[in-house]
Amino acid sequence: MTNQKAVSQSSIRLGTHGENYGTWMSHPVFYMMGGFALAALILAILSFTVFHITALGIVFTIALIVLIVFIGWMEWIRRQYAFGGGGMMEKGHETMLSLLDYDGNGTLLEVGCGSGPLSIRAALTWSQTKVIGIDYWGAMWDYSKQLCESNAASEGVASRCTFQKGDANKLDFADETFDAVISNYVYHNIMGSDKQELLLESLRVLKKGGVFALNDCMKPKMYGDMEAFAQKLRDMGYQEVKLVNMSELVFGSESRANMMMLGNSRMLVGRK
Repeated sequence: MTNQKAVSQSSIRLGTHGENYGTWMSHPVFYMMGGFALAALILAILSFTVFHITALGIVFTIALIVLIVFIGWMEWIRRQYAFGGGGMMEKGHETMLSLLDYDGNGTLLEVGCGSGPLSIRAALTWSQTKVIGIDYWGAMWDYSKQLCESNAASEGVASRCTFQKGDANKLDFADETFDAVISNYVYHNIMGSDKQELLLESLRVLKKGGVFALNDCMKPKMYGDMEAFAQKLRDMGYQEVKLVNMSELVFGSESRANMMMLGNSRMLVGRK
């Protein structure tokens, strides 16, 4: 089968038909921080007017100011990632797929599809590819299987995109099922997991000769020595394995990636 010519990433514009892709910063985080700010305000007022404890009032006032600044920072981040806003999420997706050496023939898996934008972009990039997106769709996020399916239908790729509930710790697929596997900022959210084991589980379902692009905040305290892990994959027979500094490519610098809460952004790419 001949390689399928991929559609240029710059020509794909998601979210132009009324789709809802949400944003990286979940709404419950805002609700929680807003609740803390309201509590600090009430306690500051009570400290000054009822308890007449000035020092305590000052402490709660400082806490309120810090929380307001933090909420403002999170709102800035939210807008930077939003489709139709700063577009940083979309830029990351474009960069990922442009670095995936995929011939466009076969089946592609996205681990942690959220609201579906990366899976849908992959389907738009390779018109012969069947895409499967899995996610746990936890309570912290306003995402769901129904939302993914609605977005895929609106973008015109519903016939080639399937979404299902799944667990990245143990994928419900046989060994060597997929021709390509991708993931974007998912594994660091899975509490109590060995991150390198998560990567190996995603690679387990990749066919021999298949390609992968697995992107995350690969902080050493969380991931360990990723250069050593990349070498381990090479020793296992994986080819063209490398770690791509996404902080530089997507955010422009490590410091800006840190400012946007995605420092140490690295993408593991290669071929099985």
